[in-house]
Amino acid sequence: MTTTRMQALARDDLPLHALATRLLAVAEAGLPAMYRPEDEAFAFTLAGSRAPDGSWRLERRGTSTRYAAITVLGARYLPEPRQRAVLGGHSAEEFTSLLVQRLPEVANLGDAALIAWAAAETGHPKLADALARTAALDADGGPRYTVEAAWVLSALAAARHSEAGGTELERRLSTARDRLLRARNAGSPLFPHATGPGLVPWYRAHVACFADQTYPLQALARTHASADGPGGDPEALAAADACAKRICELQGEGGQWWWHYDARPGRLVEGYPVYSVHQHAMAPTALFDLADAGGADFSAEIRRGLRWMTEVPELAVGSPGGTPSEPMILDDLGVTWRKVHRGDPRKAVRAGQGLASLARPGRRLALLDRLYRPASVDRECRPYEFGWMLHAWLGGAQ
Repeated sequence: MTTTRMQALARDDLPLHALATRLLAVAEAGLPAMYRPEDEAFAFTLAGSRAPDGSWRLERRGTSTRYAAITVLGARYLPEPRQRAVLGGHSAEEFTSLLVQRLPEVANLGDAALIAWAAAETGHPKLADALARTAALDADGGPRYTVEAAWVLSALAAARHSEAGGTELERRLSTARDRLLRARNAGSPLFPHATGPGLVPWYRAHVACFADQTYPLQALARTHASADGPGGDPEALAAADACAKRICELQGEGGQWWWHYDARPGRLVEGYPVYSVHQHAMAPTALFDLADAGGADFSAEIRRGLRWMTEVPELAVGSPGGTPSEPMILDDLGVTWRKVHRGDPRKAVRAGQGLASLARPGRRLALLDRLYRPASVDRECRPYEFGWMLHAWLGGAQ
């Protein structure tokens, strides 16, 4: 499929266009192996282990409702025969029906919001039921994890002009929008890990992750784009722009999208792990949606992040520009390995840097950086990684 996003990449950087095309092929080849036909569900993860002869063994582990919903959000952009190939024989709408049927047992707000979002995007006739379940799980007005609060807003924005839209939906959308905007510390462009106190221990309440930035900026950009009238929602767009600008300013020299931030001043706490899904999917889909909504264009940063997938400076042999000691993309297996990390026990570096920055923002414990070099590879691959990849590169204008 040809999209404006892929066309722009072909026009401006043919090698990166070839890389994106390669990754999309890996996604379509890999998703069927993550499907569990006995459960009509997607696995939580596909874990790789190497045999003595050098061959790889892939093992499906667990199931995940939210990963299935995200996979639908991406797969819906494929032609229907290819949707069925990656969704266990189902079209995107048919698979959404399976998720909607399971809503009465869904107890997690994020899972319900993603199902509602998928129902809105596929034009599912029971969208109202999905929105009602999401509302029921979000009814107490307490603090929420920022990622889940952002998914609620994205679902409502997607449903805004459907038959389920109307005064009540607009009221709930306004509440969800304001919740995200109010969650930020005064003067900071970044979002915290939770929208209010009580969910995160006090000693790490200042630490937010990359997902806490991309999902809110995407949701706010989509809120602006879905608003009636030529003015849209300038406050939501400005917040999305500011967040995107800051994470792009903090992007690593090798294109890395870093993992943990101090949400108070908007500074880096700990960069690792670097996740493949951030490089090829989550950053692109959020920043593309921002540009499509009329926000700033961060295509240069998107491309720099994508390039990391094959250059991987953390694994370079000999010199910073050397060939990686291990590829992150395995075409024959249909996987991209999940992350490059420090291999520190019990996430010691994150904990140490988080405590160091608690009293003095920006402070780092250099000894931890020297002790635990980021040279370990997490050999897993999860279906949502490919769902967001399809969403990122096949979404937008056709």
